[in-house]
Amino acid sequence: MKVSKEILNLVPYKPGKPISETQREFGLSQVFKLASNENPLGSSPMALKAIQAHLKELHYYPDPTHYDLLEKVSSFWKIPKNQLSFGNGSDEIIDLLCRIYCEPGDSILTSEAAFAAYEVSGNASRTQVQKTKLTADYKMDLQAMSQHFFAHPEQKIRLIFIANPNNPTGTYVNKDEVDLFLQKLGNRDDVLVVFDEAYTEFVRAQDYPVAFDLFRKYKNVCVLRTFSKIFGLAGIRVGALVAPVEVIEIFNRVRKPFNVNSLAQIAVIAAMQDYEFIKNSQQLAWSGLDYFYQELKALKLPFIESQGNFVLFDTLRDASKVDQALLRRGIILRPVKNYGFPRHLRMSVGIENENKAAMDALHEVLKEIPIDGKSNHN
Repeated sequence: MKVSKEILNLVPYKPGKPISETQREFGLSQVFKLASNENPLGSSPMALKAIQAHLKELHYYPDPTHYDLLEKVSSFWKIPKNQLSFGNGSDEIIDLLCRIYCEPGDSILTSEAAFAAYEVSGNASRTQVQKTKLTADYKMDLQAMSQHFFAHPEQKIRLIFIANPNNPTGTYVNKDEVDLFLQKLGNRDDVLVVFDEAYTEFVRAQDYPVAFDLFRKYKNVCVLRTFSKIFGLAGIRVGALVAPVEVIEIFNRVRKPFNVNSLAQIAVIAAMQDYEFIKNSQQLAWSGLDYFYQELKALKLPFIESQGNFVLFDTLRDASKVDQALLRRGIILRPVKNYGFPRHLRMSVGIENENKAAMDALHEVLKEIPIDGKSNHN
Protein backbone atom coordinates (compact mmCIF):
# COMPACT_ATOMS: atom_id res chain seq x y z
CA MET A 1 0.00 0.00 0.00
CA LYS A 2 1.18 3.50 -0.81
CA VAL A 3 2.02 5.79 2.12
CA SER A 4 2.28 9.56 1.68
CA LYS A 5 5.71 11.17 1.80
CA GLU A 6 4.61 13.29 4.78
CA ILE A 7 3.98 10.13 6.82
CA LEU A 8 7.17 8.41 5.63
CA ASN A 9 9.23 11.45 6.59
CA LEU A 10 7.81 11.66 10.11
CA VAL A 11 10.38 11.39 12.89
CA PRO A 12 8.81 9.54 15.84
CA TYR A 13 8.58 11.51 19.08
CA LYS A 14 11.33 10.40 21.45
CA PRO A 15 10.19 10.63 25.07
CA GLY A 16 12.46 11.03 28.07
CA LYS A 17 14.48 7.95 29.01
CA PRO A 18 12.56 5.84 31.57
CA ILE A 19 14.05 5.17 35.01
CA SER A 20 13.72 1.39 34.59
CA GLU A 21 15.61 1.41 31.28
CA THR A 22 18.43 3.46 32.80
CA GLN A 23 18.66 1.10 35.76
CA ARG A 24 18.92 -1.93 33.48
CA GLU A 25 21.37 -0.34 31.06
CA PHE A 26 23.82 0.94 33.66
CA GLY A 27 23.19 -1.52 36.52
CA LEU A 28 21.98 1.18 38.90
CA SER A 29 19.76 0.84 41.94
CA GLN A 30 18.96 4.54 42.30
CA VAL A 31 18.10 6.84 39.40
CA PHE A 32 16.76 10.41 39.42
CA LYS A 33 14.74 11.48 36.39
CA LEU A 34 14.73 15.20 35.68
CA ALA A 35 13.93 14.90 32.00
CA SER A 36 10.21 15.14 31.31
CA ASN A 37 8.96 18.24 33.17
CA GLU A 38 6.83 16.06 35.43
CA ASN A 39 5.58 17.24 38.81
CA PRO A 40 8.12 15.98 41.39
CA LEU A 41 5.48 16.09 44.13
CA GLY A 42 3.52 13.41 42.28
CA SER A 43 -0.21 13.78 41.73
CA SER A 44 -2.69 15.86 43.65
CA PRO A 45 -3.68 13.87 46.80
CA MET A 46 -7.28 14.92 46.25
CA ALA A 47 -7.14 13.50 42.72
CA LEU A 48 -5.71 10.21 43.95
CA LYS A 49 -8.45 9.92 46.56
CA ALA A 50 -11.11 10.60 43.91
CA ILE A 51 -9.64 7.95 41.60
CA GLN A 52 -9.58 5.40 44.40
CA ALA A 53 -13.25 6.04 45.17
CA HIS A 54 -14.21 5.56 41.51
CA LEU A 55 -12.40 2.28 40.82
CA LYS A 56 -15.52 0.15 41.32
CA GLU A 57 -17.22 1.92 38.41
CA LEU A 58 -14.70 1.11 35.71
CA HIS A 59 -17.10 -1.26 33.95
CA TYR A 60 -19.11 1.80 32.84
CA TYR A 61 -18.16 3.87 29.81
CA PRO A 62 -17.00 7.42 30.62
CA ASP A 63 -19.38 10.34 30.17
CA PRO A 64 -18.94 11.27 26.49
CA THR A 65 -20.21 14.81 27.11
CA HIS A 66 -17.72 15.48 29.96
CA TYR A 67 -20.67 17.07 31.79
CA ASP A 68 -19.25 17.30 35.32
CA LEU A 69 -15.79 18.12 34.03
CA LEU A 70 -17.17 20.95 31.92
CA GLU A 71 -19.13 22.32 34.88
CA LYS A 72 -16.14 22.37 37.22
CA VAL A 73 -13.48 23.61 34.79
CA SER A 74 -15.84 26.23 33.38
CA SER A 75 -16.46 27.55 36.87
CA PHE A 76 -12.78 27.40 37.86
CA TRP A 77 -11.56 29.26 34.78
CA LYS A 78 -14.69 31.43 34.35
CA ILE A 79 -15.05 30.20 30.77
CA PRO A 80 -18.49 29.56 29.19
CA LYS A 81 -19.11 25.81 28.79
CA ASN A 82 -19.81 26.19 25.08
CA GLN A 83 -16.27 27.55 24.61
CA LEU A 84 -14.54 24.64 26.30
CA SER A 85 -13.71 21.06 25.39
CA PHE A 86 -11.21 18.35 26.29
CA GLY A 87 -8.80 15.96 24.66
CA ASN A 88 -6.66 12.96 25.45
CA GLY A 89 -3.85 15.31 26.38
CA SER A 90 -3.08 18.49 24.47
CA ASP A 91 -1.49 16.28 21.81
CA GLU A 92 -4.88 15.01 20.68
CA ILE A 93 -6.27 18.55 20.49
CA ILE A 94 -3.33 19.71 18.36
CA ASP A 95 -3.78 16.69 16.11
CA LEU A 96 -7.51 17.27 15.66
CA LEU A 97 -7.12 20.98 14.97
CA CYS A 98 -4.71 20.13 12.15
CA ARG A 99 -7.14 17.55 10.76
CA ILE A 100 -10.10 19.90 10.99
CA TYR A 101 -8.65 23.08 9.56
CA CYS A 102 -5.94 21.91 7.17
CA GLU A 103 -6.13 20.15 3.83
CA PRO A 104 -3.21 18.69 1.86
CA GLY A 105 -1.24 21.63 0.49
CA ASP A 106 -2.17 23.93 3.41
CA SER A 107 0.37 24.97 6.05
CA ILE A 108 0.71 25.52 9.76
CA LEU A 109 3.13 28.11 11.12
CA THR A 110 5.20 27.90 14.28
CA SER A 111 8.74 28.58 15.41
CA GLU A 112 11.99 26.68 15.47
CA ALA A 113 12.51 24.90 18.81
CA ALA A 114 8.76 24.71 19.46
CA PHE A 115 6.87 21.73 20.89
CA ALA A 116 7.48 18.77 18.56
CA ALA A 117 3.80 17.78 18.45
CA TYR A 118 2.98 20.70 16.13
CA GLU A 119 5.25 19.36 13.41
CA VAL A 120 4.24 15.72 13.93
CA SER A 121 0.52 16.52 13.76
CA GLY A 122 0.95 18.89 10.84
CA ASN A 123 2.87 16.40 8.75
CA ALA A 124 0.54 13.55 9.71
CA SER A 125 -2.37 15.57 8.30
CA ARG A 126 -0.44 16.07 5.01
CA THR A 127 0.12 19.71 5.92
CA GLN A 128 3.29 21.71 5.33
CA VAL A 129 5.03 22.99 8.47
CA GLN A 130 6.52 26.48 8.24
CA LYS A 131 8.93 27.73 10.91
CA THR A 132 10.46 31.07 11.75
CA LYS A 133 13.74 31.46 13.63
CA LEU A 134 14.06 32.25 17.30
CA THR A 135 15.21 35.69 18.40
CA ALA A 136 18.76 36.16 19.69
CA ASP A 137 17.45 35.63 23.23
CA TYR A 138 15.74 32.33 22.32
CA LYS A 139 12.19 33.69 22.15
CA MET A 140 9.55 33.00 19.54
CA ASP A 141 9.72 35.89 17.09
CA LEU A 142 6.13 37.04 16.66
CA GLN A 143 7.14 39.84 14.34
CA ALA A 144 8.88 37.34 12.04
CA MET A 145 5.83 35.07 12.19
CA SER A 146 3.42 37.82 11.16
CA GLN A 147 5.78 38.93 8.38
CA HIS A 148 6.02 35.35 7.15
CA PHE A 149 2.24 34.96 7.13
CA PHE A 150 1.67 38.03 4.94
CA ALA A 151 4.71 37.39 2.71
CA HIS A 152 3.59 33.87 1.78
CA PRO A 153 -0.13 33.74 0.92
CA GLU A 154 0.66 30.82 -1.39
CA GLN A 155 1.46 28.65 1.65
CA LYS A 156 -2.17 28.88 2.82
CA ILE A 157 -1.34 29.01 6.52
CA ARG A 158 -4.42 27.91 8.48
CA LEU A 159 -3.06 27.50 12.02
CA ILE A 160 -0.38 29.39 13.96
CA PHE A 161 0.94 27.65 17.09
CA ILE A 162 2.53 29.82 19.77
CA ALA A 163 3.82 28.00 22.85
CA ASN A 164 3.82 30.50 25.69
CA PRO A 165 5.93 29.71 27.66
CA ASN A 166 7.84 27.61 25.16
CA ASN A 167 9.31 24.18 25.76
CA PRO A 168 12.27 23.47 25.67
CA THR A 169 13.58 27.06 25.90
CA GLY A 170 11.41 28.22 28.81
CA THR A 171 11.06 31.65 27.20
CA TYR A 172 7.84 33.60 26.73
CA VAL A 173 6.41 36.33 24.54
CA ASN A 174 5.23 39.34 26.49
CA LYS A 175 1.99 41.30 26.42
CA ASP A 176 3.24 44.03 24.09
CA GLU A 177 4.55 41.49 21.57
CA VAL A 178 1.29 39.56 21.60
CA ASP A 179 -0.85 42.70 21.32
CA LEU A 180 1.12 43.88 18.29
CA PHE A 181 0.89 40.44 16.70
CA LEU A 182 -2.89 40.24 17.17
CA GLN A 183 -3.41 43.75 15.87
CA LYS A 184 -2.18 42.32 12.57
CA LEU A 185 -3.58 38.78 12.70
CA GLY A 186 -6.45 38.91 15.16
CA ASN A 187 -10.08 38.49 14.06
CA ARG A 188 -9.20 37.07 10.65
CA ASP A 189 -11.43 34.42 9.08
CA ASP A 190 -8.66 32.48 7.33
CA VAL A 191 -6.35 31.53 10.22
CA LEU A 192 -6.57 30.37 13.85
CA VAL A 193 -3.98 31.54 16.37
CA VAL A 194 -3.41 28.83 18.99
CA PHE A 195 -1.69 29.77 22.25
CA ASP A 196 -0.32 26.68 24.01
CA GLU A 197 -0.13 27.49 27.73
CA ALA A 198 1.00 24.16 29.16
CA TYR A 199 3.31 25.88 31.67
CA THR A 200 1.29 28.99 32.42
CA GLU A 201 0.88 28.20 36.14
CA PHE A 202 4.66 28.39 36.63
CA VAL A 203 5.10 31.85 35.07
CA ARG A 204 6.64 34.55 37.28
CA ALA A 205 7.07 37.26 34.64
CA GLN A 206 4.88 40.29 35.31
CA ASP A 207 4.31 41.11 31.63
CA TYR A 208 3.08 37.63 30.67
CA PRO A 209 -0.22 37.77 28.72
CA VAL A 210 -2.74 35.15 29.83
CA ALA A 211 -4.44 34.07 26.62
CA PHE A 212 -7.81 33.61 28.35
CA ASP A 213 -8.04 37.39 28.15
CA LEU A 214 -7.28 37.31 24.42
CA PHE A 215 -9.78 34.77 23.13
CA ARG A 216 -12.63 36.98 24.39
CA LYS A 217 -11.32 39.85 22.27
CA TYR A 218 -10.31 38.01 19.11
CA LYS A 219 -12.62 35.57 17.35
CA ASN A 220 -9.74 33.50 15.91
CA VAL A 221 -7.78 32.89 19.14
CA CYS A 222 -7.71 29.46 20.79
CA VAL A 223 -5.98 28.41 24.00
CA LEU A 224 -4.55 25.03 25.01
CA ARG A 225 -4.09 24.03 28.65
CA THR A 226 -2.89 20.79 30.19
CA PHE A 227 -3.44 18.96 33.46
CA SER A 228 -0.13 17.12 33.17
CA LYS A 229 2.16 19.70 34.79
CA ILE A 230 1.01 21.71 37.80
CA PHE A 231 -1.70 19.14 38.67
CA GLY A 232 0.64 16.14 38.34
CA LEU A 233 -1.71 14.14 36.10
CA ALA A 234 0.55 13.42 33.11
CA GLY A 235 -0.26 9.71 33.21
CA ILE A 236 -4.01 10.08 32.68
CA ARG A 237 -3.77 12.42 29.64
CA VAL A 238 -6.15 15.37 29.76
CA GLY A 239 -5.83 18.62 27.84
CA ALA A 240 -8.30 21.48 27.45
CA LEU A 241 -9.26 23.60 24.47
CA VAL A 242 -10.69 27.07 25.02
CA ALA A 243 -11.94 28.50 21.74
CA PRO A 244 -14.75 30.30 19.91
CA VAL A 245 -18.11 28.53 19.99
CA GLU A 246 -17.95 27.47 16.33
CA VAL A 247 -14.50 25.91 16.83
CA ILE A 248 -15.70 23.94 19.85
CA GLU A 249 -18.77 22.73 17.96
CA ILE A 250 -16.66 21.35 15.10
CA PHE A 251 -14.04 19.95 17.48
CA ASN A 252 -16.72 18.02 19.41
CA ARG A 253 -17.98 16.49 16.15
CA VAL A 254 -14.54 15.13 15.32
CA ARG A 255 -13.20 14.00 18.69
CA LYS A 256 -13.95 10.46 19.80
CA PRO A 257 -16.88 10.33 22.25
CA PHE A 258 -14.88 8.56 24.97
CA ASN A 259 -11.58 10.38 24.45
CA VAL A 260 -11.24 11.33 28.13
CA ASN A 261 -11.56 8.30 30.39
CA SER A 262 -13.66 8.29 33.53
CA LEU A 263 -10.74 8.27 35.99
CA ALA A 264 -9.21 11.23 34.17
CA GLN A 265 -12.43 13.23 34.38
CA ILE A 266 -12.80 12.49 38.10
CA ALA A 267 -9.14 13.27 38.81
CA VAL A 268 -9.14 16.65 37.05
CA ILE A 269 -12.26 17.78 38.92
CA ALA A 270 -10.60 16.95 42.23
CA ALA A 271 -7.15 18.29 41.33
CA MET A 272 -8.46 21.71 40.36
CA GLN A 273 -9.78 22.13 43.89
CA ASP A 274 -6.48 21.11 45.53
CA TYR A 275 -5.24 24.65 46.07
CA GLU A 276 -2.56 23.63 48.57
CA PHE A 277 -1.02 21.17 46.10
CA ILE A 278 -1.05 23.77 43.31
CA LYS A 279 0.66 26.33 45.55
CA ASN A 280 3.25 23.82 46.78
CA SER A 281 3.99 22.75 43.19
CA GLN A 282 4.58 26.36 42.16
CA GLN A 283 6.84 27.10 45.11
CA LEU A 284 8.87 23.94 44.52
CA ALA A 285 9.40 24.82 40.86
CA TRP A 286 10.44 28.38 41.64
CA SER A 287 12.85 27.49 44.43
CA GLY A 288 14.30 24.68 42.29
CA LEU A 289 14.89 27.02 39.37
CA ASP A 290 16.60 29.56 41.61
CA TYR A 291 18.88 26.80 42.91
CA PHE A 292 19.70 25.69 39.36
CA TYR A 293 20.52 29.26 38.35
CA GLN A 294 22.85 29.65 41.31
CA GLU A 295 24.69 26.41 40.54
CA LEU A 296 24.90 26.99 36.79
CA LYS A 297 26.36 30.45 37.39
CA ALA A 298 28.99 28.87 39.66
CA LEU A 299 29.83 26.44 36.84
CA LYS A 300 29.94 29.33 34.35
CA LEU A 301 27.41 27.56 32.14
CA PRO A 302 25.08 29.82 30.13
CA PHE A 303 21.38 29.16 30.74
CA ILE A 304 18.03 30.61 29.73
CA GLU A 305 15.85 31.95 32.54
CA SER A 306 12.69 29.87 32.44
CA GLN A 307 8.99 30.47 32.94
CA GLY A 308 8.35 26.72 33.12
CA ASN A 309 9.39 24.02 35.60
CA PHE A 310 12.68 23.32 33.80
CA VAL A 311 15.80 25.10 32.60
CA LEU A 312 17.71 24.83 29.32
CA PHE A 313 21.46 25.26 29.73
CA ASP A 314 24.53 25.17 27.53
CA THR A 315 27.06 22.51 28.55
CA LEU A 316 29.70 24.18 26.30
CA ARG A 317 30.42 20.64 25.15
CA ASP A 318 28.86 17.91 23.06
CA ALA A 319 25.71 17.43 25.15
CA SER A 320 25.44 13.75 24.19
CA LYS A 321 28.73 13.05 26.00
CA VAL A 322 27.57 14.92 29.08
CA ASP A 323 24.23 13.12 28.95
CA GLN A 324 25.85 9.67 28.82
CA ALA A 325 28.19 10.50 31.69
CA LEU A 326 25.24 11.69 33.78
CA LEU A 327 23.25 8.55 32.96
CA ARG A 328 26.12 6.42 34.28
CA ARG A 329 25.70 8.33 37.54
CA GLY A 330 21.93 7.77 37.62
CA ILE A 331 20.86 11.24 36.45
CA ILE A 332 18.43 11.50 33.52
CA LEU A 333 18.28 14.89 31.82
CA ARG A 334 16.86 15.69 28.39
CA PRO A 335 19.08 16.11 25.31
CA VAL A 336 17.59 18.63 22.90
CA LYS A 337 19.67 18.15 19.77
CA ASN A 338 16.43 17.46 17.87
CA TYR A 339 15.36 21.03 18.70
CA GLY A 340 18.59 22.47 17.29
CA PHE A 341 20.65 22.61 20.50
CA PRO A 342 23.51 20.07 20.25
CA ARG A 343 25.34 21.50 23.28
CA HIS A 344 22.34 22.02 25.54
CA LEU A 345 20.48 19.88 28.06
CA ARG A 346 17.07 20.51 29.57
CA MET A 347 16.77 19.88 33.31
CA SER A 348 13.40 19.60 35.04
CA VAL A 349 12.98 20.70 38.64
CA GLY A 350 12.83 17.79 41.08
CA ILE A 351 12.60 17.68 44.84
CA GLU A 352 15.53 19.08 46.78
CA ASN A 353 17.67 15.94 47.02
CA GLU A 354 17.13 15.16 43.32
CA ASN A 355 18.17 18.68 42.32
CA LYS A 356 21.30 18.48 44.46
CA ALA A 357 22.20 15.02 43.13
CA ALA A 358 21.87 16.31 39.55
CA MET A 359 24.07 19.33 40.19
CA ASP A 360 26.69 17.30 42.10
CA ALA A 361 26.86 14.85 39.20
CA LEU A 362 27.10 17.70 36.69
CA HIS A 363 30.03 19.20 38.63
CA GLU A 364 31.85 15.86 38.37
CA VAL A 365 31.08 15.26 34.70
CA LEU A 366 32.24 18.67 33.55
CA LYS A 367 35.68 17.99 35.02
CA GLU A 368 35.97 14.89 32.81
CA ILE A 369 34.80 16.34 29.50
CA PRO A 370 36.77 19.26 28.06
CA ILE A 371 35.07 22.39 26.82
CA ASP A 372 34.33 22.45 23.12
CA GLY A 373 36.89 24.73 21.51
CA LYS A 374 34.13 26.14 19.34
CA SER A 375 31.90 27.01 22.28
CA ASN A 376 30.40 30.45 22.40
CA HIS A 377 29.73 31.80 25.90
CA ASN A 378 26.50 33.52 25.03
